[in-house]
Order: sequence, then structure tokens, then C-alpha cells
Amino acid sequence: MLKFTKRLEVAEKARYTLTLPFDQRIRGRLKVILDNGEEAGVFLDRGPILRGGDCIATEEGAVAQIKAAVETVSTVRSDNALLLSKACYHLGNRHTPLQIGEGFARYQHDHVLDDMLRGLGLEPVCEQAPFEPEPGAYGEHHSDHAHGGHSHEHSHGHAH
Repeated sequence: MLKFTKRLEVAEKARYTLTLPFDQRIRGRLKVILDNGEEAGVFLDRGPILRGGDCIATEEGAVAQIKAAVETVSTVRSDNALLLSKACYHLGNRHTPLQIGEGFARYQHDHVLDDMLRGLGLEPVCEQAPFEPEPGAYGEHHSDHAHGGHSHEHSHGHAH
């Protein structure tokens, strides 16, 4: 079984590909099935999220390129930058991993969040698409609120 233990700083020619959903790309250790059907293990130090296009390697030099899997997401689109900014603010205030692009915002499908955005006047569309959320203002972090053992205090927009 191949054991991928290193993140590569620069993409290299990969012999293998590994397609993973976001929830698996945030983990450092997992058993996987490469796209060719071969079993492998990923044993990386905790750190940055694996992104589509990133490469990982074994100690022996075998390289796999990461692909973001198509998964169930909700996407809101709007030409109204203020409305889309408000949507991003409210989603971010709930610590929702969020992909932001020109005229759209995307998050892992959640009917409660869909309803919240409908209340703002947007119409979320549930679809199948790769999910590549923003890394966050302080670098990569995990959606389960693992913050490396340090205190995590911040304001949620309330005056103090």
C-alpha cells in the first residue's frame, strides 16, 4: 500500500490522482482509494487543506495529484455585490466554509442556511460541483473548529 507522507510545494508530474471531497481534504490521516482503484494511506502533518491541483508524495517519490470531488453544495448567484456581501457575512458569521467567486458564493448544502439566504432575497441552488472554500483570514483551518489547541476568541459584530 502506498503511504503518502509529504506535501509538495510545487506541483510535479503525478503518476496517480486522488479525488476527495472537502471533508476528507481537511484531514491529515486517512485511508483512501486512488482513482486507479489502488488502496493508499495519507499520513500528513496537520496543516493546510489539500486543494485541487496540490500534489502529495511517498518517501519513495511516487506522486499523486489531488482533485476536488464533485459534491452536494448550495450556490447563490447575484449581480448585486451588496446582497452577495451580506450573504457571505452571515455565512461567515456561522463559521461556514465558503467558496467565493465572481458573482457567486458556494457552501456545503444545508437547508437551514438555504432558508436563511432566501430570507435575504437570494435563491440558493442545490447542485453537484467541486467545493474549494476560502482558506480564512488567519490561514487554513478546519471546519470542525480545531484551532491547534489555542484559544479562539473573537467578536461576532457586537460592540464591546
